[in-house]
This record gives sequence, C-alpha cells and structure tokens, in this order.
Amino acid sequence: HPSVNVVSVLSLPLPELSRKLRDGSLPLDHAFYAYVGKALQIATETNCITEFLQESETQLRRAKLMEKQGLLYGVPVSIKDSIDCQGHDSTLGFIKNLNKPAAEDSVVVQVLKRQGAIPFVKTNVPQSLISYDCKNLIFGQTRNPLLYTRTPGGSSGGEGALVGGGGSILGIGTDVGGSLRFPAAFCGICAIKPTGRRLSKRGVMSGVVGQKAVAAAVGPLAKDVESLALCLRALLSEDMFSLDSTVPPLPFNEEVYSSTKPLRIGYYETDFFTMPSPAMRRAVRETKQLLEEAGHTLVPFELTNVDYVIFNYCVRGMFADGGSSFVRKFKGEMERGGTGLFFWLAKAPQWLKTLLSWISKPFVPRFSSIIRSMKENTVDEVWSLHHEIEDFCHQFIAQWKKLNLDVMLCPMLGPALGIGYPAKLSVAVSYTMLYNALDFPAGVVPVTLVTDEDEEQLKGYKGYYQDWWDRTLAKAFRGSVGMPVAVQCVALPWQEELCLRFMKEVETL
Repeated sequence: HPSVNVVSVLSLPLPELSRKLRDGSLPLDHAFYAYVGKALQIATETNCITEFLQESETQLRRAKLMEKQGLLYGVPVSIKDSIDCQGHDSTLGFIKNLNKPAAEDSVVVQVLKRQGAIPFVKTNVPQSLISYDCKNLIFGQTRNPLLYTRTPGGSSGGEGALVGGGGSILGIGTDVGGSLRFPAAFCGICAIKPTGRRLSKRGVMSGVVGQKAVAAAVGPLAKDVESLALCLRALLSEDMFSLDSTVPPLPFNEEVYSSTKPLRIGYYETDFFTMPSPAMRRAVRETKQLLEEAGHTLVPFELTNVDYVIFNYCVRGMFADGGSSFVRKFKGEMERGGTGLFFWLAKAPQWLKTLLSWISKPFVPRFSSIIRSMKENTVDEVWSLHHEIEDFCHQFIAQWKKLNLDVMLCPMLGPALGIGYPAKLSVAVSYTMLYNALDFPAGVVPVTLVTDEDEEQLKGYKGYYQDWWDRTLAKAFRGSVGMPVAVQCVALPWQEELCLRFMKEVETL
C-alpha cells in the first residue's frame, strides 16, 4: 500500500503498536501487511516459516467489526509448529504428521484470538522438538537472522529467527529444556518460560508425551520485556481459565510487576558442569555490578550436583522407558546426523548399556552417565524418581529461602552455536534444563555482545571434564564477535510477574 510507511510501523514496540491499533490511529491492514511483508523477507533469508495461515485475512476483516477490543487487538502473532491451529498440521518435523490438520485451535490460540490477536504464520522446529537446533526433513534448516552460519536455537527456533529478524512482533513457543530460552538468547531477543501449569497446554503437542519428570511450558518471545508482560496480561484472562480448568485462575499481578522496591538477588557464574564461555561469565558479572549500583543486594548462590540433576532427573526422567517410545517416533524418518549415537544407545540391550557405562566411566565419565541414565525403568523406579525430584525441588527452595532471595541471576548458554553443533552437544543444556526439572519460571534478556577480548580468552577454554564434549563446545563458540549474549532471570514457582519485573530491571540497566 503506497501510503503505508512500513518502516515506521515495524519500529513501533508492541505496547505502542497495540495502543495505536486500539485507538484507531493505525489501521489494522497497515500493521498486518507490514508484518506479512517483513515476515516473508525474513523467511526467505532464514527459512523460519512453515505455513502462512490463510484465514488470518478473514480474521483481519472480522477484527474491524469487533465490539470488544482485547489487549492484543489487531496484533499479528506467530505460532510455533507444535501448537495446534485449526485446519493446519502440527508436524513436529515428522513427515508422518503431514496432512493431519488439527480439529481445533489450542487453548492458547483461542485466547489470543479472543484478545483480538491475529495468528498469521506457523514457524519451524527441529524433528521431535527434543533439540536446540532447528532442522527437519520437511522444511529443512532454519538459520539465525544475525549470522546465517549459526543456529537460531530450538526447539522454538523458527520463532526465534522470525521475532529476532523483526518479521513478527510477538511469538508463542514451548520449552521443555530451554526451547524458548535458547532461541531468544541466540537471536538477541527476550522470552519467558512460565511455571509449567501457568498457561494452558491443551492442544500443544509435545516431543515426549506423558512424561512428568521434566516440566514443559508454553510462553511468549518478543523484542522486549514489556511486550512479554502485555502478552501474559492478555493470556491470563477469564477466557484461559474457563477454556482450561486445570490452569490455576491467577490473573496477572500488576502490583508485583510494577513494584520498585529493591530486590535480593542470588547469582552464580557457573554450574560447574558446562564451563561458561568468557562472554557468558562477563554477562553475569556486568549485570551483577549494574544491579548492585542500582541499589539491589546480590548474594552468591552455591549450585551443587548439577551433573546428577542432568543425568538422573532430566535424561532419565525424559527417557524413563530407555528411550524406546522416542525412537519409535523416528521410524522411517531417520535424519542422518548427531542423533545417530543416541538412537543406537536407546536400541541397545540393557546388558550392553551396563557394560559400556562401566567401561567408559574412567575415560569419559559424562558419556558413561548418559548410558546409565538411558536404562529402562520399572514403574517402581519411575515413582521413586518423581519423589526424588520433588525432594530436590524442596531442598532447592529451602536454600533459596535461607538466603532470603527474591529472584536469581544465572548464566545462559551463548553465543549462538554453529549450525549442526547442538546435535553433538546435548550436555550443554544444563543451564536451562535445571529450571524445567525444578519447574521455576525463567526468562532470558540479552545484555551484551561478544567482544574480541572474549574471543581471545576462548583460546584458553578447557571445560570441566576436558572430554570430547568440552572440546567441541569450545569450537562451537568460536568466531562469534558481535553476537548477542543473554542472562537468565529466575523466580520461584508461580511468580512470573516477579520474574518479569526482574527481567525489566536487567533490560533497563
């Protein structure tokens, strides 16, 4: 449309865009087609979109006639492939899921529409979602909009690339080990993974169905924290609670979000499992210093036994059946690549796993632990595992309360790894997955860019185990000058508003 200044529309932050759409100073068509055009450009560059939702144009016409204007009135929103949109496939990157359109919208999409939002595209994911890269046999590889040789992260990778590239102002994804936080951190944007049950998961497909050890969550990605807050305000509405009665009826707590009282913030620079890159360490240090200068209190937090959590709770919890149901999904759709070893392991008989684990323990302790945690568990063992995770959560909270903390500042893996590396570096999810096992809300805010000095220091990167994984990770970090690095902001369960308030603080500083 010749009269539309696309650049000025695309430069509006979400709160301002939604205000202008609601008061009528910006026509809905102008905003919608500005984003459709930009999304098309970013999709051409990064291959992040799987489908254009044709009915969004009908919805646009309907929106103009709406009596009640919701909080997201007229806002175009992108949706991750695994979240059901009526009449469209949720493939999870599997060919066998093609041409099986969803019978109805997921609850999240229904609520978005009732709030006036217009879901307009679906975005790419890695096959099965259990990966933080973004590639599958149907749609191929999605690239990072900031540097095409890098992964956008995953599994909400298409969302990360599209929002990071400016082709969507608000995206909805999911997270079971960092799947919202990796794409946000790698693409230089913000995201929040809420407590698992805070937003409805009805109509949201998962990579490992029915497992209860590691909590999955649905959450938003956007350029800034205020946009995430606006999205949660809209989603935590009466509609959400009436459409899914398993979601606790907790509306958005404005008072907590807008509070200005100084915080007591725990922090750590490393989890002693995945050695942070120099830029990750610096990101935490600089953020800590700025927070202290702004009048907050920072308290060191001692993390212990992260290796135990990763192997015994996360890997064993996700694949409590020895990985057999997961492997079944890939029947006839094997992607040759880094996952080969994992599949071989999942299929190996128990005696062989035990033997391998024992032989490899002195040389590659982490590999040995992974083999050990890939065993098939009895029901009794699964129950006691769930009990153990509960205990761990209460201990972690007790340590938190003892220090009288409000929130926690943590490292976030970064900068973005090269394409293909995540498949070889599953162990590097330790910083994010911890908070899925605990089921705490965790958000990501970009705070700095990789410098030449970081790059120089990386030459001395050894890792804590000095094994193949550590050497590979050092390679994966290389050549990243100018790429964004984020920190994680964490709060206790159900305290999304406090988490966002802390993220806002970090972003502002």
